Amino acid sequence: MAFEPFIVTAGLPADVFAWADELRRAHYPPERNHLHAHVTLFHSFAPSQRDELASLLPRFAAEFAPVPARVAGLMDLGKGTALAIESPGMLEIRAMIADHFHGALTDQDRHSPRLHITIQNKVTREQARSLQQALEADFEPRAFSFCALELHLYRGGPWEEMGRYAFRGRALA
Repeated sequence: MAFEPFIVTAGLPADVFAWADELRRAHYPPERNHLHAHVTLFHSFAPSQRDELASLLPRFAAEFAPVPARVAGLMDLGKGTALAIESPGMLEIRAMIADHFHGALTDQDRHSPRLHITIQNKVTREQARSLQQALEADFEPRAFSFCALELHLYRGGPWEEMGRYAFRGRALA
């Protein structure tokens, strides 16, 4: 059996999810688009960490309120395009999760990410620039709040949702 890691994402509210997922369906190469719009916090936890994740993520969700964020602009991925997300609070929560799993993170997950929602990838540089120019014309920043932490199992392409833990506690200081 192939290694199937666990992925942790920040849950988007329904309106932002629908908007971003529509952009993804319209611009991501369909033969490669196995996922819905998402904001990845961690790319790869070992299968042996499942129980710990399933215990820790609900505790964090219970402790914190929905986390303010903003779609701030477009992000150039070279051969793709993403929506750039600003959220100091989500990065703070992510840092706490990373601290908990210190020593068990992959090289990729040891570093704080640039939060984003990929809407196009694995296209030519020219296609990416063309989409960015088209979207920039009407782009307006959009405030929202992350509503949950989500746990997924990588299944070779599609992800299997393993848990969605809604934020319901206090606001970050």
